[in-house]
Amino acid sequence: MNPNFTGQRPRTLVADFLKAQGESYQKAIFYSFIIGILSLAPTLFMLEVYDRVVNSRNALTLVMLLILVIGSYIVMELLELVRHEFLQRVALNMDRHFRSRIFDITFEANLKRIPGGSVQAFADLKTIRDFIPSGAVTAILDAPMALVFLLIVFIVSPWLGVFAMVGAIVQAWIAYQTEKKTMPVLTEANRGAIDAQNYANGTLRSPQVIESMGMVSNIHARWMGKQRKFLQLQAVASDTAGANNAYSKLIQNLQSSLLLGASCWLTLKGQMLGGGGMMIVASTLGGKVLVPLAQLVAQWRLVVNARDAYQRLEYLLSLFPDKPSSMSLPAPKGVLTVEGVVAGAPNSPIPILKGVSFAVLPGECVMVIGPSAAGKTTLARLVMGLWPASSGKVRLDGADVFTWNKEELGPYLGYLPQTVELFDGTLAENVARFGQLDIQEVKRVIQEVGLQEMVQALPEGLNTRIGEEGAILSGGQRQRVALARAIYARPKLIILDEPNSNLDEAGEQALLQTLANLKTQGASVLVITHRTSILPQADKLLMLRDGQVAMFGARDEVLAALQKAQADAQNAQLGRQSGVAPASANTNAQAPRPTADAPTPTKTVSTTTSTVPIRTTTVPAGPKTDLKSGQES
Repeated sequence: MNPNFTGQRPRTLVADFLKAQGESYQKAIFYSFIIGILSLAPTLFMLEVYDRVVNSRNALTLVMLLILVIGSYIVMELLELVRHEFLQRVALNMDRHFRSRIFDITFEANLKRIPGGSVQAFADLKTIRDFIPSGAVTAILDAPMALVFLLIVFIVSPWLGVFAMVGAIVQAWIAYQTEKKTMPVLTEANRGAIDAQNYANGTLRSPQVIESMGMVSNIHARWMGKQRKFLQLQAVASDTAGANNAYSKLIQNLQSSLLLGASCWLTLKGQMLGGGGMMIVASTLGGKVLVPLAQLVAQWRLVVNARDAYQRLEYLLSLFPDKPSSMSLPAPKGVLTVEGVVAGAPNSPIPILKGVSFAVLPGECVMVIGPSAAGKTTLARLVMGLWPASSGKVRLDGADVFTWNKEELGPYLGYLPQTVELFDGTLAENVARFGQLDIQEVKRVIQEVGLQEMVQALPEGLNTRIGEEGAILSGGQRQRVALARAIYARPKLIILDEPNSNLDEAGEQALLQTLANLKTQGASVLVITHRTSILPQADKLLMLRDGQVAMFGARDEVLAALQKAQADAQNAQLGRQSGVAPASANTNAQAPRPTADAPTPTKTVSTTTSTVPIRTTTVPAGPKTDLKSGQES
């Protein structure tokens, strides 16, 4: 198991796929055998030249031998090319089989905050793909032929065979030592390289903050520390591998010369089968016995990198088994019910939401308020089906949102997160969610959010490329583009998380009009905000505190309850200051009772220990209230 990960043994999905490519391997092994036989051509050519041409002085024989050996070279290289094509085919088949799934898994791992959800997974796939047709694999395929060469040497002379086998054992011992000494260091170096790369990628996403506050030198120093650590480890591994590679080449060079000397000595003693000419054969074949091992030692770093990549990839794939195919569900109408949801961040045992229940009907706009860290954004992610609930359910038209196929459900949902995320492409493509472009619908939503003037000012209008993360747009423009994307194609459920945090007065008015239009269209809308400017379009208020529903009901009733609770709290405070406890100092206000269309349990809220941080603006409809203080304005 790769030290990067712990836990149960992962399923071997990559290994199973590679094993299934047996036909290609068989052909590659067959061609390796033919290549190995043809590699004897130079040795046989040399033997024939010395035995036949030199003694007979026949030029025709020399020409024919030259033609044969050249033909052997050409055929051998063609077979090398064919073998490489078979291995390359295996590599490409593996890439086609896993690349889409790895993309989906990496995306899902990021959503669930699981380690491994980064571009490293794609780099690991590429490492394995490049390794399959590499010289290290062809060296392994050539190893069986090396055993044939060793057998021939034994036939020529058992003593020479023993000598060649000793050299092979020494070479194998060098390979073992290379594995033993470099594998842990290279694995740690690879982990350090990934850490340094991820750190650099993270810092590059915030260049303005780093530059403006003079953090460049400090960030650079931290990155250099990570970089220096992995470079030192890599240097240690390279030094060890380089030394072992030098020893391997020394053994390989010595083998041929020592075998030639031993063959000559055996010839002088009359113990050489085939006479003096076999000295060259034994010397050459004895050297070929060591070639595959020497190649493996020379490319051991590639072997270790491929093995680490394979283990990381297997582990990541094992975390996300194939999802069972589910039955397609009818298009939702927008009835949202949240049933006793308890949930926290993925892989965290700490609950953020604790028994949250409420309902939103089509045509309703529910405004979610509450102090920071009350669980509002977590609620938005659960409603969108991004995070799972520990217990309870989030249902849309009675179906579990989390298990609903997002490819089917996505067009009926609209989501504007706190952090606006736009992508490299044209403005129209971003608004249309990079799907089939309906230019009339794009123009409609652009007009609805009030972006016509901005679009007209762009050099190519809707076809203007906005750059990565919408680089050419201001913060308010990005937010309104994201709002247009959220309402594109008239979704049935829209979640807006702080939709007016970057908007000016004109943007606020456009947002209010957009909310009115969505309600008219029969969409269910959930708006999370700290501003009261959205109150005129809110039908209900949902107040969260410490992950629980503090209040939920009709807007005016919740506002009245907040006013009464805070008025009682102020009276109690005045009474304590004067030393007289007022009779009406009741610090608990009863939340409005649920209506028939939203069967939510009655909640009781204390307003003396925490307040709702909402900036005060004038509300043109309903009671004018400061939700932070609870007093009438």
